[in-house]
Amino acid sequence: MTVRESLRRVARMSGFVAVTPAYLAAYSAHDAVTMGDSPFARSEALRDRWVGAWCDSVLRIFGLRIFTIGNTNAGEDGRGRFVVSNHRGVADVLVLWRTFGGRMVSRADLSKWPLIGLGGRKLGTVFVDRKSTSSGAVTIRAIRDLLRAGATVTIFPEGTTFAGDEVRPFHAGGLAAALGTGAQIVPVGLAYSRDSQAAFLDESFTQHLSRMAAAAPSFVVVSVGIPIEVPANTRAAKLAEIAR
Repeated sequence: MTVRESLRRVARMSGFVAVTPAYLAAYSAHDAVTMGDSPFARSEALRDRWVGAWCDSVLRIFGLRIFTIGNTNAGEDGRGRFVVSNHRGVADVLVLWRTFGGRMVSRADLSKWPLIGLGGRKLGTVFVDRKSTSSGAVTIRAIRDLLRAGATVTIFPEGTTFAGDEVRPFHAGGLAAALGTGAQIVPVGLAYSRDSQAAFLDESFTQHLSRMAAAAPSFVVVSVGIPIEVPANTRAAKLAEIAR
């Protein structure tokens, strides 16, 4: 690693560690003041403003620029929105939270990651243990409740992260949550520049963050597709094919 990369890594890691607790504390204080007298939609809007500001800050710290294609307000008609996307790494979460707000569906072990786990729990992330049948059933019910309430929920149906832009087959389990809710599915494609170091592969969270922190500034393209109406009597497996 060069001297420039080392300095960049130290500066970015320090920035991330500084801003994340600050935003969480500020959001918690604001949420506590308004708790109890805010309807669901207003409560979600408040959370989305804070989450968007935090994501913007972290993405800037890591030198990641976002280019958007399509309508980021797609599907905003009062019904629930189920955002489905390919998955490369931790940056995906920040990019999609910043773009769409709402709740994120994530694997259970992320709830124990430093700072990210704390933030995810505080911000209403729906954690699922993919090895547990009961956890999957609870997750689907939680997603359905949110979609029926008109919330935006983001899921990565590939099930894990991959390198490269190829979109792998979608798992049907998560898509089953959209059935019978009246929600629209908003398909999103993410593509990173080759020097972004965004792919999260066989490494720890700290190693992944450190590698991204040392990388040169880069960009990600967010391509938003036309919302998909969930056809009546559609099976989850068919819906997964349509969404992919």
